[in-house]
Amino acid sequence: MSRFWEEKPLDRLSATEWEALCDGCGKCCLHKLEDEETGALYATNVACRLLDRKNAACRDYKNRRRFVPDCVRLTPAKVATLDWLPSTCAYRLVAEGKPLFDWHYLISGSREAVHTAGMSTRGWTVSEDDAGELEYHLVDREL
Repeated sequence: MSRFWEEKPLDRLSATEWEALCDGCGKCCLHKLEDEETGALYATNVACRLLDRKNAACRDYKNRRRFVPDCVRLTPAKVATLDWLPSTCAYRLVAEGKPLFDWHYLISGSREAVHTAGMSTRGWTVSEDDAGELEYHLVDREL
């Protein structure tokens, strides 16, 4: 397989390449809390209601904005401006000229590797439908 992510910038990727670059961690689907005074962001373990928490994938990706209107559509232009993207996010890494991690499926060949490496939302999140107040779900982990 071509290492397309090393050969062209994000804004030159085809739609198929763009989707393939996603590492499948599900972290972009977690709620964050922002301190109104400082602007600091805090991670929670609360997942969007559409996130399949076992597979770390949206259950209705194509129609997600119909059900979650504020769902962020990630684009090459937005990658540089979203400070909440995880440091392990493949889009962020490529934009910063950094290599993908060994557990990324484009490197490992396994969609399960992100979970095995403990880099996904599997096993430590709750659905927003069951969470209650976000303040009670802060986590001490980088997203």
